[in-house]
Amino acid sequence: MKHIFLLSFVLFHGFNIVGQTNPAITSWIQNSTNIMGRHYVKGNSTPINDNVLANVQSVKYSATSVYIATNGIPAYITGPFLDGNPSIATAQNAIFKFTLSPIKNAGTPINTTGGNIGIFINGVAMFDYRDGVSWQNSTKSLKGGPLGGMGDGMWNRDAVVGERLGFDCSKAHPAMGNYHHHQNPSAFKLDLNVISTVCNLYDSDGLYVIDSTKHSPLIGFAYDGFPVYGAYAYKNLDGTGGVVRMKSSFKLRKISQRNTSSTGGSVTPGPDVSATYPLGYFREDYEYIPTSATTPDFLDEHNGRFCITPEYPKGIYCYFATVDEGWNSAYPYLIGPTFYGVRTPAKVNSITETVTTYIPSPTGVSDQGKEEIDLQVFPNPSNEFLAVQLNGISTDNLRIELMDMYGKILKSEMIYQGSTIAYFDTRTLYSGIYFVRLKKNKDYLIKKIEMIK
Repeated sequence: MKHIFLLSFVLFHGFNIVGQTNPAITSWIQNSTNIMGRHYVKGNSTPINDNVLANVQSVKYSATSVYIATNGIPAYITGPFLDGNPSIATAQNAIFKFTLSPIKNAGTPINTTGGNIGIFINGVAMFDYRDGVSWQNSTKSLKGGPLGGMGDGMWNRDAVVGERLGFDCSKAHPAMGNYHHHQNPSAFKLDLNVISTVCNLYDSDGLYVIDSTKHSPLIGFAYDGFPVYGAYAYKNLDGTGGVVRMKSSFKLRKISQRNTSSTGGSVTPGPDVSATYPLGYFREDYEYIPTSATTPDFLDEHNGRFCITPEYPKGIYCYFATVDEGWNSAYPYLIGPTFYGVRTPAKVNSITETVTTYIPSPTGVSDQGKEEIDLQVFPNPSNEFLAVQLNGISTDNLRIELMDMYGKILKSEMIYQGSTIAYFDTRTLYSGIYFVRLKKNKDYLIKKIEMIK
């Protein structure tokens, strides 16, 4: 009995260590404060409150798997979808299962598919590049009317290009209520080269904010169990070389007619390159140029690499949300067009094994394992509006206060759990010195700002 007891203790102890240290368990943003989703409708900048819990509802784990229960609704405001999409983000009431020990696929790479290919840490769905529309013979046809005849599945429209007008400020939209990102989940408004006007009226922020000076946070997990990071990481695979932008190894082909594949083979013709169908409009406009073997900040054919990260100091294979120099999304965006690892069906109807519920310790802001809180305030000097941006993803509700030089609170906003930005309308304030104060429990962080009218 003594030996049996000792064995049981070791297994139980090891089981708990997995729950305490594995990022696939500890990285999810759980809704601990009953935050509800909100959405905009076209023409109205006042959000509508939804009776749906946001972020992740629970995290449960066994010795081999983690189960994420989520409605697929973010804490940041969704919508409006200005391309006429009649849908809004609705509760998915789903459970997703991920392996705690992802492995490389040693066989033929598995293609990403339409629909969910992963989940972001706030429980929102992750999609690949496609939107289900092709030139001739897919689910829908760009030609209109009946679908074309037999074909070879070529000229599939890139959702990030073809559906851009329908993305909200956070670069996402719903498909039959399933709200999802095809790309880097940050606000258009904060890109270096802003290519959308949707944020002009409808302020929101997205899951995280790009910071070129820091390793980007872990933002989700693919269906093969490997982590997905933001746009910036350590240059070298061993964690050295400073922080640089991760670069896609897929490049636009130099073609004017769409009658060959990226390998030169003859295929069903698509439309000629034009202003209506520019290069990049279709997935097949890209070719893979293998440069990652000699340049570590270029990614492989799955849009990832094996490297050290803050959450994985011993190294792991990671995908990255690729962007270009202007921080605009760069193909293949998140994962793909194939998975690196062994992909298993991730959505389950119920949990059929013994599990432990993971309850996180509140730290305020998730920033690569650090607990300190920092924020940026811009523009500074300010005139009409002021944005307050956290240096990480909030894991708690944080109050932001705008004060005058005498300490009087003029305005107050919340950065909700799973968000990163709050906005103040400063058009009614006079020129002078003001202060922004972040308040959490008994701790304060104060930033000085100037108003110029």
